[in-house]
Amino acid sequence: MAGQTATKATTAARKPAEGKSKPDSGRAPARRPDSTGSARISRREFDRRRKALMAMMPAASIAILPAAPERIRNRDVEFPYRQDSDFYYLSGFPEPRSVLVLRPGNPHGEAVLFCQDKEPELERWNGRIIGQTEAVDGYGFDDAFPIKDIDDILPGMLESASEVFYDYGANEAFDANVTRWLNRIRTQIREGARLPDSIKPLQYNLHHLRSYKSAEEIKVMREAGRISAEAHMAAMQLCKPGMYEYELEAIINYEFARQGAVSWAYPAIVGGGANACILHYRENNQKLKDGDLVLIDAGCELAYYAADITRTFPVNGRFTAEQKAVYDIVLEAQLQSIQQVMPGKHWNEPHEASVRVITQGLKDLKILKGSMDELLETKAYMRFFMHKTGHWLGMDVHDVGSYKIDRQWRQLEPGMVMTVEPGIYIDPDAEGVAKRWHGIGIRIEDDVCVSKAGPDVLTEKVPKRTEDIEQLMAS
Repeated sequence: MAGQTATKATTAARKPAEGKSKPDSGRAPARRPDSTGSARISRREFDRRRKALMAMMPAASIAILPAAPERIRNRDVEFPYRQDSDFYYLSGFPEPRSVLVLRPGNPHGEAVLFCQDKEPELERWNGRIIGQTEAVDGYGFDDAFPIKDIDDILPGMLESASEVFYDYGANEAFDANVTRWLNRIRTQIREGARLPDSIKPLQYNLHHLRSYKSAEEIKVMREAGRISAEAHMAAMQLCKPGMYEYELEAIINYEFARQGAVSWAYPAIVGGGANACILHYRENNQKLKDGDLVLIDAGCELAYYAADITRTFPVNGRFTAEQKAVYDIVLEAQLQSIQQVMPGKHWNEPHEASVRVITQGLKDLKILKGSMDELLETKAYMRFFMHKTGHWLGMDVHDVGSYKIDRQWRQLEPGMVMTVEPGIYIDPDAEGVAKRWHGIGIRIEDDVCVSKAGPDVLTEKVPKRTEDIEQLMAS
């Protein structure tokens, strides 16, 4: 039954759209290109991913992934559209109002896409729509149907499936559609219809695949790291007392766009002086003062892959003795942590290295008092270093992937990418701490790939030694 329905629907999909029916919003999404230049993921790679996921699925099963919904910013203005990471990982398809269906071994097509019809009138106003023909010819799907026909086609696909892989709870509006389709089948059981045996989350297998980056992914992430590094370097070179934090943010974002990364991976943090002690500082509206440090945490998104870099540097180009003393502790912690990013090490070993160096350093500066054993046991360092040393990185800044397996820290393996970002943050009114240390906030962050040859730092271009930073700023 499903095969016959699909064949009929395919014929309809190849015909030009009739009438003037439009998507609910009456407009095409505000879409941006994922990148410019050669840093892209190939069609062959997307096909490989789909096949890898389907190899993990039982015979006669089905996986359903909806595209990300559009979001209203205010009144009739939408946020720039960004595709759902899981959907894009498997499809490479950038449009909303789309649904990917995977059916391993199905003779009528394993990878099927539902997407918008071509509508010349709508495209004249809001830009081109890909349509079903290009979805097959240009994106490599086995078949493609109009999204308006999904209610007629997908229930038949579900009826012939033994198991359904779908992540309930991630998209409430689409959850209702899946429930409605299953209920329709349930009402036809007396007529011979058959419900799937089970519904299982898709994310476990999919996120396992996403945890290991391919050579193509690493190439894109390295380029994202290079662009982001050059943006940080531009901010260092142009920084001077009297500027505002948002001016440095503008320099960062300009450099991203100039080099073809048309979006940031997350809103930049630009914290001058004591603002650097606020971990997720967002205002970016204060004047930068002579003698202060400024912390910039910013990374671009390139071809849907994130970079994540933090550098801290003096507004006037010269570290004070106190700033340098704290900075060098954080830098040594980061360098030692990076050396732990190797196959066979576990996830928390980089953090443990940072904790030891920072605790000893703060003890040497007499900011912490007591024996090392006591300070480590009581976690006294957490007053000044309160976050983990890193997170997974990929299509999402805090990327998918478990940190523990069976309650044990996960072992690092080639192809995994993580950040390494220790920091020290001394509040401007920190009690019991000498005043000369007050208001110093420092974080140093790089993106590191686990490889057989050792840690592969994807963001190494931007300087981080105090003498190198001062030399760059002087130039």
